[in-house]
Amino acid sequence: MMASNGIHRTNRSSRGGGEPQQGSGTELPPIPRAPTVQFGRRTESGRFISFSRDDLESELSSSEMGSGRFANYHVHIPMTPDNQPMDPAISSKVEEQYVNSSLFTGGFNSVTRAHVMDKVLDSAEDGGGQLLGREDSGLTCAVQGCDCMVMRDQHGIVVAPCECDFKICVDCFTDAAKSGGGICPGCKEPYKTTELGELLSGGGGRLSLPQLPSGGGGPKMERRLSMVKSQKQLAHSQTMAQGGGDFDHTRWLFETKGTYGYGSAIWSEENYDDVDGGRGGGHGHGHGHPKELMSKPWRPLTRKLKIPAAVLSPYRLLIVIRMAVLALFLTWRIKHQNEDAIWLWGMSVVCELWFAFSWLLDQLPKLSPVNRTVDLSVLKEKFETPTAYNPTGKSDLPGIDIFVSTADPDKEPVLVTANTILSILAADYPVEKLACYVSDDGGALLTFEAMAEAASFAYLWVPFCRKHNIEPRNPESYFASKRDPYKNKVLSDFVKDRRRLKREYDEFKVRINGLPESIRRRSDAFHAREEIKAMNLQREKAAGGDEPIEPVKIPKATWMADGTHWPGTWINPSSEHSRGDHAGIIQVMLKPPSDEPLYGSNDEKLPVDFTDVDIRLPMLVYVSREKRPGYDHNKKAGAMNALVRASAIMSNGPFILNLDCDHYIYNSQALREGMCFMMDRGGDRLCYVQFPQRFEGIDPSDRYANNNTVFFDVNMRALDGLQGPVYVGTGCLFRRIALYGFDPPRAKDQHDPGCCSCCFPRRRRKPLRSTAAADADAEETRALRMGDYEDGDMNLSTFPKKFGNSSFLIDSIPVAEFQGRPLADHPSIKHGRPPGALTVPRDLLDASTVAEAISVISCWYEEKTEWGQRVGWIYGSVTEDVVTGYRMHNRGWKSVYCVTKRDAFRGTAPINLTDRLHQVLRWATGSVEIFFSRNNALLASPKMKLLQRVAYLNVGIYPFTSVFLIVYCFLPALSLFSGEFIVQTLSVTFLTYLLIITLTLCMLAILEIRWSGIELEEWWRNEQFWLIGGTSAHLVAVMQGLLKVVAGIEISFTLTSKSAGDDEDDEFADLYIVKWTSLLIPPLAIIMVNLIAIAVGVSRTIYSEIPQWSKLLGGVFFSFWVLAHLYPFAKGLMGRRGRTPTIVYVWSGLVAITISLLVVAINPPAGASSQIGGSFTFP
Repeated sequence: MMASNGIHRTNRSSRGGGEPQQGSGTELPPIPRAPTVQFGRRTESGRFISFSRDDLESELSSSEMGSGRFANYHVHIPMTPDNQPMDPAISSKVEEQYVNSSLFTGGFNSVTRAHVMDKVLDSAEDGGGQLLGREDSGLTCAVQGCDCMVMRDQHGIVVAPCECDFKICVDCFTDAAKSGGGICPGCKEPYKTTELGELLSGGGGRLSLPQLPSGGGGPKMERRLSMVKSQKQLAHSQTMAQGGGDFDHTRWLFETKGTYGYGSAIWSEENYDDVDGGRGGGHGHGHGHPKELMSKPWRPLTRKLKIPAAVLSPYRLLIVIRMAVLALFLTWRIKHQNEDAIWLWGMSVVCELWFAFSWLLDQLPKLSPVNRTVDLSVLKEKFETPTAYNPTGKSDLPGIDIFVSTADPDKEPVLVTANTILSILAADYPVEKLACYVSDDGGALLTFEAMAEAASFAYLWVPFCRKHNIEPRNPESYFASKRDPYKNKVLSDFVKDRRRLKREYDEFKVRINGLPESIRRRSDAFHAREEIKAMNLQREKAAGGDEPIEPVKIPKATWMADGTHWPGTWINPSSEHSRGDHAGIIQVMLKPPSDEPLYGSNDEKLPVDFTDVDIRLPMLVYVSREKRPGYDHNKKAGAMNALVRASAIMSNGPFILNLDCDHYIYNSQALREGMCFMMDRGGDRLCYVQFPQRFEGIDPSDRYANNNTVFFDVNMRALDGLQGPVYVGTGCLFRRIALYGFDPPRAKDQHDPGCCSCCFPRRRRKPLRSTAAADADAEETRALRMGDYEDGDMNLSTFPKKFGNSSFLIDSIPVAEFQGRPLADHPSIKHGRPPGALTVPRDLLDASTVAEAISVISCWYEEKTEWGQRVGWIYGSVTEDVVTGYRMHNRGWKSVYCVTKRDAFRGTAPINLTDRLHQVLRWATGSVEIFFSRNNALLASPKMKLLQRVAYLNVGIYPFTSVFLIVYCFLPALSLFSGEFIVQTLSVTFLTYLLIITLTLCMLAILEIRWSGIELEEWWRNEQFWLIGGTSAHLVAVMQGLLKVVAGIEISFTLTSKSAGDDEDDEFADLYIVKWTSLLIPPLAIIMVNLIAIAVGVSRTIYSEIPQWSKLLGGVFFSFWVLAHLYPFAKGLMGRRGRTPTIVYVWSGLVAITISLLVVAINPPAGASSQIGGSFTFP
């Protein structure tokens, strides 16, 4: 059994101590052993049969054999043909098979266990090679007409006799060597050796490079992909290597000629130019750049497209003009008081001053909008084209770990999550460089089995997408698309393949939708069996007795398909199996793919012919972090940080893409477009690439501005011209090292003085205060420093206090930093990585790696560390996304906004009024928390640009506008009720100011539409919902934020439901559902009061002896302005057209008229007479 291997017994975390020294003078206290990994198997009854040696030793020690009467002895079995050590290459594959077939659980005060899964699903069938540890299907000979298996050596490893990597079987190779003149059928070049025995014994290597020794003897992290160490560590590793220690990969990669890239056997020393004093290379060890690279023209991956001056110059001029007019208008308003209604004048002036301030905060960051574009052909040429330093043409792109978060399968349907996973697995990115992690924060078996179903269906869907270049690669969206599916499809079998995949997907949906009932029935059946067993056992114990048999009470567990208890949350919660109390779970659904392409064949068992189609799938991992009572799990931010740690140990992609469970990849090349920014010159200073959010299922009129086009296409483009857009929670490609809290590289050389440095140069600051005071002041802005790569190194000794005591995690940090560097293919790129450094295949997963990942997702791991404080997603706010992005910008990082021609991602948004208001309430509450925290932009560091600081300040201040907005919305009604207005008279000066302010606002809107590409209707919908949200959700958010700050009352929110309405015939049925909430009261009150006020004002003016028509017109105009903005809100309360009885509208009008007449009758205007309206009389 694999549990007997020593590597399974080792835990590489630094938590464990060493053995006490023998023979010392003082007796050392016993050092607790590090938690070990137990491997076992559950029986059908749920009992564990352990295969751990510790259990055997503990049983022996407790028995008579452990009492000392028997001496320990060893049995040495001689080497025989039946007793040979397993080859390391084979043993690692067998171990990976075991890992992928096991469900790993563990956590606080519990042993990490590997539960061998008999099956995951009731409907489990034979699938592809990666699902749950199944072996890859065999490779066939590439010679046309031959379907024999390719040539393999004595260890089962595929042997390619030619440098072109042409796969060939033994018979075809023999024919080519004897009768074909020793010419390779692939590249038509002669073989270097035609001796079959030499090839199969391993002597016919394809490249004359030093072979990598087997890494079985070295530590796990030193066998990882492109391991890089600092100079000091390198010198130490050289000493170890010279002294007969383990093979040093860093030395092999950078100092010998056994590598692809600089200093390799391909690039000899005479091919180098010593440029920039030996500091221009990717490693800075005195080597220059190859002459071939020097002579080759360097092409950028991205370009910045500036807004045309014909649009941007008038836009900036109008902003200046409007600022001046606002200043003059407010000055005039303050000087010209309304003595007849000083209270009305005072409230209006205060509100107008705040509106002007709020408009400035919103408008100033829009002064420098930009657009960007990428060149994917250059990316392919640099990273995936065969060159001298990458002769095989393997992808040199860095890895990406994709995080998908879900918490409640009831509010976030598992079918939606499964479609998101399928779109990720089918993304157009090197398969071996992708890894998808699904965070199930609810620990639900429904989500687990749905992901297993998705992994099984992916063996059909992903190759189908690759074969026919399908877009989008979300099956639900693809099959529901109303576009012509046969457009631009050239393969003759597309129609047949599409029809068969549609049938398979329909069956897949039936299985997914039937999972809840299947799990319930299965659990009921196993529970009934357990009850019968317990009852029979009780009867056997009570046999012969007269005592009555009491009914047996057994907790109703949730059972998996293999007849064992689900270690997560049960349908009927129980101790250690509830939503906030369950063990940590990791299941590798799809194991890491092979490094070489794996082409399919015309298998009769499969509905589609996948000949010449790569059928490999990216790694897919299910993760449910441990939760225990008494711990603050920090909601989504805590789940994201758990994924960061687990992924660092299992795959350690230098870049992380996080997606919500309802946001799928709509553009399969979106990852490549984001990588263009990260790999371009200066890309190492980018902390993240933010993509815009696009939504499906929105009503055509976008009644409640769900698309947020003004924010995503105007504000975010404008911020891209400063320090970068804010992080919006999903669709964001992170640099892992930036999430770890490091400063950007070359931070000492970058002194960004802000946007106004040309006019107001920043003075050099003198050290007026002590170092201790400065450190205390920079407590929140302090970050880890990677060094400038020339004279600075990572100080790994301080990392356990910041990142926890996992040595795996700490060792992965320099690896991620190196792999995330841009390619050093030109002297202009400083501190890059050498070309070809990431073409080395990754290691196979072993049990100790997954066991370490279990330990870092435990509930206690973050204690006394900086996770959530300075490392990872930041805690303490319901809008953890904005705070996390703010911290990165505050350390000097930059971000970019990537707007792709085809939408990168698409998701769903709540179209119901109540759900939409609750969503806005959560965002606004998070902004209020930011304003009252140390993340306020007023406390930002000097590394943040001035206008970027203004933008973040607006994020924290905008909810407070609701206080002034709701007062201003009642002012027209108060004016009509009182018969007064905010000004003494409607003078020409007042009207002129009002006209200019309105015209400049409209002209600014038109120019914004011009440079952003949005439509006028979208801009108007945004204005309408700004008032709706400002008078409802924003006001409540301010109250909740003040309660939290003053009284310490915590705020809890529920997930936004992503399910549609009950009416299946109407996809917008949810739009017409009226769900009552207290958030509806303020806007409803504003509508009713203004309607009544209009009626009262008109009646008062008509019955007045000296009617004040100017005051009436002013009040009525502003009332209609308020009502026009609230029209979508009123329409939402009316429900579906035709369902609201007409009598409701009739009675509403009659009630308004009656109340207005009563007000006039009770308090008639002074000097009222029989003559109505002055000189005006009714006929």
